[in-house]
Formats: sequence, structure tokens, C-alpha cells
Amino acid sequence: MEIGELLGITDESDKGSLSHLIEEVKKLEKELAALEFKSMLSQKEDVLNAILSINSGAGGTEATDWANMLLRMYTKWSEKKGYVTQWVDSLPGEECGIKNATVIIKGAYAYGYLKSEIGVHRLVRISPFDANKRRHTSFASVDVIPEITDEINVDINPADLRIDTYRAGGRGGQHVNVTDSAVRITHVPTNIVVQCQNERSQYKNKSMAMKVLKARLYEREREEQRKKVTKHYASKKKIEWGSQIRSYVLHPYSMIKDHRTNFQTSNNQAVLDGALDGFMEAYLKNV
Repeated sequence: MEIGELLGITDESDKGSLSHLIEEVKKLEKELAALEFKSMLSQKEDVLNAILSINSGAGGTEATDWANMLLRMYTKWSEKKGYVTQWVDSLPGEECGIKNATVIIKGAYAYGYLKSEIGVHRLVRISPFDANKRRHTSFASVDVIPEITDEINVDINPADLRIDTYRAGGRGGQHVNVTDSAVRITHVPTNIVVQCQNERSQYKNKSMAMKVLKARLYEREREEQRKKVTKHYASKKKIEWGSQIRSYVLHPYSMIKDHRTNFQTSNNQAVLDGALDGFMEAYLKNV
């Protein structure tokens, strides 16, 4: 029987039935919201896994710490979604944090969700590294591309590749590997460089690096096609002041605001712990 029909025959004094109907309506609202959101993820790549890269920008030690905070935020978001995070490569900062990192986030619609995060992210806070407790502004960029499947053919000429091996270091590297298991692949015609050092096996690291290279070449081709059909195609911005898509202000007040959609929240800790769906949905509803 439909909810409307049940409502029509339910006695107002029957609190048990009314409570059940209210729960059913709330459940239906959630299902409709989920369907509406999935309808916004209609591109064929949206359902794929995502290759997420984070690079620290202007701000020195502050920026490498901020890049690491972002990496933690997306890892926490992935956990909440039930996704799996696979590490590809990372370069630690000189004092703390990371200069850059690449991970693959595996799960249905991972790319569809995470494409909303592409851009420069700005942090304003009292520096934990400043003895005078001054306010600092830091920047880091987030890039996301889909992990392409075997059905998508990317033709790579082996003669165009320069493959270097080296001793793995950083996350899971040093103190583990004593051979040159890390792999760096350069695609000479485009100068795209990818590397992987997370696996102990050089073969596995090479396979992972090739997977990321194919995805980057595929995305590069898509970008070229977009440039041809979009007259004023927006180029990627520098990782510095004035180019941010989102600001995370921890001092002198608490607010995280997306400058593309004006969606904002004062619950900073929840966002840094992975509560990103509100920002993602607001972006996808406006594109």
C-alpha cells in the first residue's frame, strides 16, 4: 500500500502508525535525494576509481603540513564512504608533512565525487611552527583524474618512455627496501613524469606507474578535446593567493567556504575529518 493511502486511513490518535509513517517518509526522502545526486554523476568516467594527487604550494613548512592535512581529510572521507585507498607515491617535506602525494581511491563513483575537489585549497591558521603564534596562510593543490579501465585503449609507444629505477624512500620505502625497487617513468613527448615506490616489487611499482601514466595521458587528451570545443577554457591556476577554490579559516574565526558555490560551514573539525559531501553536492548541483 502507498504511503499516501496509509496516511488517509490512519487514525491521528494512533501514534505508533504515525511514527512509522514519518520514518517511511524520511526514508523515502533520503532515497530520492540519493537518486537525484546519482543523476548528476552521468558522465561515463564518474563511476570510476579516482587518482588523487596533492601538491604543497606557497607557504614552506606550513604548506607541506597543510598538504598532509588534506591527504588525511580525503583518506578519512574515503573511509566514511567505504572506499579503499591505495598509496602510489609520496615525497615528504623537509621538516614535516608532504611536498606531494598520489593515491588511488577505489570505489563506485569515487571520481564523480572527487572531481569537485580539483583546485587550490587555502588554509588560514595560527601556525604551530611559529614561536610568536602568528597567523599564516598556506596553499596546496588537489588534482583528480579517473583511473581508466582496460576497455579504454591508450596507445603508448615504448620508445617514448624513459624508465628509471631508484631506492625507495618515504612511506613504506626506506627501512623496507634494500634494492632499487622504486620506478620513475617519463613520457618524453609530453614530459609527463609518474613514479611509484609503495610496493616492494619493482615489477608491481612499474605496473602501477604505467597505470597512472595511462590515466594522465587519457586525461590530457580529454583536456585537449575540451579546449577545442570550449572557447574560453580555464587554465589551471597557480598554487597561491587569489586562485583558491576553497578557504579553510581556523583563525580568527571558524569557517570553511567554497568560493565557487558559497557553500560554507563553521564545523571545521568535521570537514577536516572527512565530512565533505555537502561541498561536493553543492558543486555538482551548480556545474
